[in-house]
Amino acid sequence: MYRSSNIVARVFNRQICTPPPGTSVHHARCFYENLVPSYTIYEVECPDHSFRKFTDDGQYLISFSRNYQELIIYRPRWLSFSCKDEDCDKHDLPSRAKRFDSFFTQLYCVPLASCNELICKDFFLYLESQQFGLFATSTAQIHDAPAVGGAVHGVPSIEKITFHLLRLEDGEILDKKVFCNDFVNLTHNTGVFLYDDLLAIVSLRYQTIHVLQIRDAGNLVDVRAIGEFCREDDELFLNSNAQGMAFSDKIKQHQFPGNHIENHMHQGQTNPENSFLSGIKQRLLSFIFQGLWNEERDETSRIQGLRKKFYFHFQDYVDLIIWKVQFLDRHHLLIKFGSVDGGPQVSRNADHHPAFVAVYNMDTTEIVSFYQNSADELYLLFEQFCDHFHATSRNLMYMNFISSHSNNIHAREQLRSIKDKASNPSQFVKKMLASLPFSCQSQSPSPYFDQSLFRFDDKLISATDRHRQSTDHPIKFISRRRPGSLKFKIKPGPEAGSMDGRAKKISSFLFHPILPLALSVQQTLFLQPSVVNIHFRR
Repeated sequence: MYRSSNIVARVFNRQICTPPPGTSVHHARCFYENLVPSYTIYEVECPDHSFRKFTDDGQYLISFSRNYQELIIYRPRWLSFSCKDEDCDKHDLPSRAKRFDSFFTQLYCVPLASCNELICKDFFLYLESQQFGLFATSTAQIHDAPAVGGAVHGVPSIEKITFHLLRLEDGEILDKKVFCNDFVNLTHNTGVFLYDDLLAIVSLRYQTIHVLQIRDAGNLVDVRAIGEFCREDDELFLNSNAQGMAFSDKIKQHQFPGNHIENHMHQGQTNPENSFLSGIKQRLLSFIFQGLWNEERDETSRIQGLRKKFYFHFQDYVDLIIWKVQFLDRHHLLIKFGSVDGGPQVSRNADHHPAFVAVYNMDTTEIVSFYQNSADELYLLFEQFCDHFHATSRNLMYMNFISSHSNNIHAREQLRSIKDKASNPSQFVKKMLASLPFSCQSQSPSPYFDQSLFRFDDKLISATDRHRQSTDHPIKFISRRRPGSLKFKIKPGPEAGSMDGRAKKISSFLFHPILPLALSVQQTLFLQPSVVNIHFRR
């Protein structure tokens, strides 16, 4: 680690010293202590757009029009201007340099949504290897939609959800995937997860996990659907078996005419009251049963244990629905089950509802493990191996340096401090595990959120992609190496503060993943124009 904080001394030290194996990236990131966004342009003159985020490679800035009909893509560029004097730092920036288009160049504007659809402003996934972007448009929600065709009662419906795959280089729409009369939770990418070229989309309404592959040519190809059936030939097997049973019943009717009335119900469609449980639900019940069966060796104790722990709660297990899914790798899914009452409408209080987490092997169609959201064993895995739950592409090396309590001592100490202060340990475990499975691409890889370099108030700002309550006070970034040294400040909103203190304001922060460049966007709840500030290193 560099002893001096002077950037010239650090560059010289880098030339004559070789860092230990496996630490070269950590040493390179230390230069960000000297390269910080310390200068702010307040209330930048910019288009009235909804700015979403920078792509993880920093090549594009994603934004939407205010009516959420069009997609606007910008290319970040660095500010350049001329100055006649020798010391330009003493002079204020020229008015031309304070405009939005001095930092960003608009590449194109693409209409995505039709007249009755809107772009989902909180949804965007990026496939860096091909520079593809995945966007979504949808019609309005129908909250009291009837549960028909096997839909789950209590889950809202959306008439049309369209996923658009775009090539961000030129804005060409390569492919679309449409879901009709379904519900996918698109808020903060909750219902969709991208791992390498595999895409998992969770249909909450019909309890199906759709696994797709994004081909290099830009095609969305169906791989499998996990839910009612687990294997590709399950439906074929059940249909052929049903036909065989119907044929057998017809033979019995000719042999025993008196039984015609009793066997009439077996003809045609299966009685819905006696229908099978879904394939994924049967896998889950089998795993729970086998686990309880193997706990006891004595036959009497085994039967009593099954009565108390399995049959008594059997209907509760049957009523569980899939909430959320993420990839752990190309073969395993982490699936969250819960009750309908703890669905997307009450996600803020999700830790108060009983929930379970299961690991599912897509190749063998087996449940590998199953935990309740209050299990200490699962929390220990979460605490010690948190990075393994953040499944990222193998090609995105810089995503491995996002701070967590399993790779950063400062984050670990902060977690343990919160744990020690918790009055109810069980409720603390539930609150921590409520974030599993993690949302895809929900954290910024910016080095300014590296907790080994900077200390900041994570209640006001963090790497997690979320809107936060705005404050009129600047957010300070303090050096970790020198605890009393203020490196830079980020202040959303006008420089003099808001004139109307009664209006509720929220802020979002968009940090470039590589450059010392950030946007702070402050907006009120009354659809007034946003206040955009640009923070950069001058």
